[in-house]
Amino acid sequence: MSSGHIHRHTNVSLVTATHYEALNDLPPGFEGSHRYVNVVEQRVFVDDRIETDDWDLHFVGVLDGEAWWAVDVPDHADDPSYGTSVDLRQLYTATTEAEWLLAGRALQTVEWARTHRFCGRCATPTEPSPGERGLKCPACGLVAYPRVAPAMITLITRGPVGEDQEVLLARGARFPIPMYSCLAGFVEPGEDLEGAVIREVKEEVRVDVDDVQYVGSQPWPFPHSLMVGFRCNYTGGDIVCEEGEILDANWYTKDQIRSGDPLTPPTISIAGKIIQAWLAE
Repeated sequence: MSSGHIHRHTNVSLVTATHYEALNDLPPGFEGSHRYVNVVEQRVFVDDRIETDDWDLHFVGVLDGEAWWAVDVPDHADDPSYGTSVDLRQLYTATTEAEWLLAGRALQTVEWARTHRFCGRCATPTEPSPGERGLKCPACGLVAYPRVAPAMITLITRGPVGEDQEVLLARGARFPIPMYSCLAGFVEPGEDLEGAVIREVKEEVRVDVDDVQYVGSQPWPFPHSLMVGFRCNYTGGDIVCEEGEILDANWYTKDQIRSGDPLTPPTISIAGKIIQAWLAE
């Protein structure tokens, strides 16, 4: 049952289509320049030339009239970056948001191709599927598409909208630093996104919520997630952290978060954007 705190929230999506054209094939007659995202293990190095034509290439889109390609650098090859390749988190502070999004698309595309060289049904080597982003088995016809794992992420609020409203933030067991963030979890088969929000919140901190409202989404290439952001309203229950998943969870006011206690995520992530949007209300 809703407790009446209905509020329409600011959309925090990046809207990737406004940043670049996500295409599967190079447009016919393309005459622009080219850019290459070299994928070295799980790191990237962006350059305006390709080291060799022998490495696998995957077209990933167009940005400002420039064609972007993902390059699968083999394990045995010399590093084309000479040790300067970085992971995507490091790249975020050194490039534009559009370039970062394309680099993430490139990394995910290469990793998908690396892990689908053979058919999962009959083990025959796969081939590109014409006209789509797919790898097709020439023997049994099975087509493998890039994996995208939807995950919900939600900010839980308690109390009327305003300066005294509180949010529930938690420290995950996998966080490398003592940071507090929104609750998140993967969507299960046969489950809608709103249902995933209610279930994950109950599993992770044992509280009940309602009024689940979408606020935005973000591709999250670590390794292949789509984070779907929500806000929801607390309706009852005491916080009990899920063992092995949540180290700590508490209710926090806007003043506490503005003061930096607790430490919250940067805006590279949708969690940081959702929290900042709430602070600005």
